[in-house]
Amino acid sequence: MLRAYAILALLACGDSQARTAADSTTRASDASPAPTVGTIHLEQVSGSFRSPVYATSPPGDARLFVVEQAGRIKVVKDGRTLPEPFLDISSRVRSGGEQGLLSMAFHPEYRSNGWFYVNFTDRSGDTRVERFKVSANADVADAASSLLIIGIDQPYSNHNGGLVMFGLDGMLYIGMGDGGSGGDPRGNGQNRNALLGKMLRINVSRTEPYSIPQGNPYANGAGGKPEVWAIGLRNPWRFAFDRQTGLLYIADVGQNQLEEIDVEPASKAGLNYGWNIMEGNSCYNSSSCDRDGLTMPKVSFSHAGGACSVTGGFVYRGARIPAIAGHYFYSDYCAGWLKSFRMQNGAVTDRRDWTMENIGHIVSFGEDSRGELLIVSEGGKVFRIIGAS
Repeated sequence: MLRAYAILALLACGDSQARTAADSTTRASDASPAPTVGTIHLEQVSGSFRSPVYATSPPGDARLFVVEQAGRIKVVKDGRTLPEPFLDISSRVRSGGEQGLLSMAFHPEYRSNGWFYVNFTDRSGDTRVERFKVSANADVADAASSLLIIGIDQPYSNHNGGLVMFGLDGMLYIGMGDGGSGGDPRGNGQNRNALLGKMLRINVSRTEPYSIPQGNPYANGAGGKPEVWAIGLRNPWRFAFDRQTGLLYIADVGQNQLEEIDVEPASKAGLNYGWNIMEGNSCYNSSSCDRDGLTMPKVSFSHAGGACSVTGGFVYRGARIPAIAGHYFYSDYCAGWLKSFRMQNGAVTDRRDWTMENIGHIVSFGEDSRGELLIVSEGGKVFRIIGAS
């Protein structure tokens, strides 16, 4: 029997068994050179975890926080995993498949206010983003401090998105899948008045539970939901901000043929990433479509070679490995490879295919407070990238 987090990634991909390969394995640009092959070196972080799906750290904090799908967050401190969870809300979480406790984000002022945010599936199968506060014990949260930030009804059990992350502007971003089933039967991706199939942007620092930031494309409620920042997403399985270039990277899981990575300035509001008009850089379920006003992915790859579900990572901005500075790392759950590229003047450059020890399927990535990258594996282990050659 597959573990829950393995099923999570598998169900994030196409919803039928059809696997029709597109006409190329990877599209960055027609003239892009073949990727350079290199080797990534890893070290394991502490012991094993139960169905880990994310890893992160508070600003300026040497500890590592590992999110377990069942509803617990564990702390790695001084190289060992503490026995008591930082937070345990497993009694409130529906876990399995693509549901569960899917991410956490520390407020930029966490050191002074102690706030952090989680995205999870409740017992009714709906998305909840809640705020908690750390207790007097810095290694344990106050489970009774919960404040509902936003709740979103889910019509199906898949395509939950699940990541919460603070952007470069201090706003909280929430990646939402299209609500599930297959092919977006309710048309959420292109419906500006639905919160599903979107990137949401809210301000959680001014009023409770949140306010609408200036700059949101429908901030006044005209033309769409005021929380919406971007539309046309199918199931963003991780997104990341590059603090040096100001770019937003979104890894959006495809239907049956194409996976995609979108890269655009984080400051650009109201973009339409195309789903379900497009799948990757091709028309979805049609030989032709109207691409006017749609933002095309910077990278799109087919299911050739056993790929099925993109797993988005981060841009490396750590100090330990200067040779990979500026590289965005990503993987595919089924194929198991590790790849990266740099963005330069709006174009994909310096594509690399990486070899590494066999760690199983990559479920997610993480970043510690020093900007060093982490890989979360199917086998319940978390690895830190410590070198590249």
